[in-house]
Amino acid sequence: MTIVNNSSALSAKFATLAIHASQEPDKETGAVIPPLSLSTTFQQDEVAVHKGYEYSRSGNPTRERFEGAVAALEKAKYGLAFSSGSATTATILTSLPKGSHVITVNDVYGGTYRYFTKVASNFDMEITFVDLADTQKLNDQIRPNTKLLWIETPTNPTLRLVDIAEVSSIAKKHGLTLVVDNTFLSPYFQTPMDLGADIVVHSVSKYINGHCDVIMGVAVLNDESLYNRLRFLQNSIGAVPSPFDCYLAHRGLKTLHLRMEQHQKNAFAVARALEKSSRVERVIYPGLASHPQHELAAKQQRGFGGMVSFVLSGNFENANALLKNLKVFTLAESLGGVESLCELPSMMTHGSVSEEDRAKLGISDTLIRLSVGIEDMDDLVEDLNQALEKAFSKE
Repeated sequence: MTIVNNSSALSAKFATLAIHASQEPDKETGAVIPPLSLSTTFQQDEVAVHKGYEYSRSGNPTRERFEGAVAALEKAKYGLAFSSGSATTATILTSLPKGSHVITVNDVYGGTYRYFTKVASNFDMEITFVDLADTQKLNDQIRPNTKLLWIETPTNPTLRLVDIAEVSSIAKKHGLTLVVDNTFLSPYFQTPMDLGADIVVHSVSKYINGHCDVIMGVAVLNDESLYNRLRFLQNSIGAVPSPFDCYLAHRGLKTLHLRMEQHQKNAFAVARALEKSSRVERVIYPGLASHPQHELAAKQQRGFGGMVSFVLSGNFENANALLKNLKVFTLAESLGGVESLCELPSMMTHGSVSEEDRAKLGISDTLIRLSVGIEDMDDLVEDLNQALEKAFSKE
């Protein structure tokens, strides 16, 4: 059972938990950083008598320390780590009964959209995509076989919000399991468990690890029965992360609070600079008063994160020129690392979303997504300004 094993830290604040939860010194040597457990198998004293570990797919000390730490920060009892965010998604959906119906927010991450439409739909599972900006639309889509509600907030890449407390109330009324993808904000800026979520998931590759060198996913929850079912599937399917990746992700987790503060400061500076540009039609950042759901963001979040999207004036050629001319921002997929990244969702992270659905969601060829890193704030703003000039220099 993966729990927070440092009971003295349970009432501590976020920064203290990030460093100490599930991270007790080694009992044998006193090492402040517990040893990395690379072993695939573990000695048994006699048949079926062991020290809690048999085989590393079933349980590993390094992995369990990481799982416990994330659970503590998300205010959950249990944590389960997976080899990727997509593996986390697949395992949760595999836990549902045959013939289940799943409702998800229509503006969902491209990889999740791909799994729902190209994989889950082939296994006698029905998926309905709903615009949950109006949470009452949810009531109209619930069927007798509806089992799970999957949301992101903010969404990727248009940064729309879903009122977690409201959809949780509806989900509980109908006996649905509510899953909240909290990747964009991390537990530092948002804890969906406080608002009624049943499961919170992360692509650990993003803010939790924070250094663009680990592919992992994690799910945390409070219900013991559901945890046991998912843990059985974690072991049976076997999509578990390596101990070394768990070690790296846990090390990244310890500075999450520091990184998120700087991500947010830089994101505000970038968003405000973009708002001043005549080359930009619209800036999308929940921290700005211009965001249509700014009040909801202020209500259910403790901060606004490091993701900024904007719609560029002009066409694809202008957008492509902008992205090619950025020097500090790197043109690459993913997000949440210490370095700033930029991308064109319509052809990169959300290329698997149908052209028709992209048009409905506003994912055009001039919508650009920025993952604002923790470099010098002035350098980031200057980089965007010079690239904006070059993007329209031929006019």
